[in-house]
Amino acid sequence: MTSKVAEESLGYEQARDELIEVVRRLEAGGTTLEESLALWERGEELAKVCRRWLDGARARLDAALAEEEEAGTEGDAE
Repeated sequence: MTSKVAEESLGYEQARDELIEVVRRLEAGGTTLEESLALWERGEELAKVCRRWLDGARARLDAALAEEEEAGTEGDAE
């Protein structure tokens, strides 16, 4: 398995692409139970990485929208 540091250094696109490959391999079959379990675990890790990236992006968007709304409200008070 990969280390936590390597996992955290993955960009969203890298994690997503690897997750797509993991799903493809699981759907194709032909792997042993151990290999399938390892793939499943890796997929779970990659999904968490993607979720963290998406949650971070959502937080940044929410903050930017809040700033914009605040700036618009302050401009109305003048």
